[in-house]
Amino acid sequence: MTPPPSESPFKGTTGWRRIWNALGYSLAGFSIAYRHESAFRQEVGLSLVLIPVSFFFPATGSGHALMISSILLVLLVELLNSAVEAAVDRISLEHQRLSKRAKDIGSAAVLISLVNVLVVWVAVLFF
Repeated sequence: MTPPPSESPFKGTTGWRRIWNALGYSLAGFSIAYRHESAFRQEVGLSLVLIPVSFFFPATGSGHALMISSILLVLLVELLNSAVEAAVDRISLEHQRLSKRAKDIGSAAVLISLVNVLVVWVAVLFF
């Protein structure tokens, strides 16, 4: 019996072709998340408002970078949370204790990233 491969057979592409493929996969991921995840759409909307608004506040370059990166972190964590939820749902749609735990932990991560936005913005603007 042949042992299973240790890596995906799709890992063979290298160089510029790999970068181009990765860009395509990333754009597909954004599109899928936007179409299927209402929380992601809400957070994109929030970022489209807050990022431009951040430039109207008196802050240093580092302050603006922190404000913007805190918002981008929310999008990043939401994408990871959505990926976990999709993988869990792919395994089974049954109510299962460990599935709920995985989804709740992902949701908690999103909440922490949202609290981080508040903390960073308050720190930059008031201290």
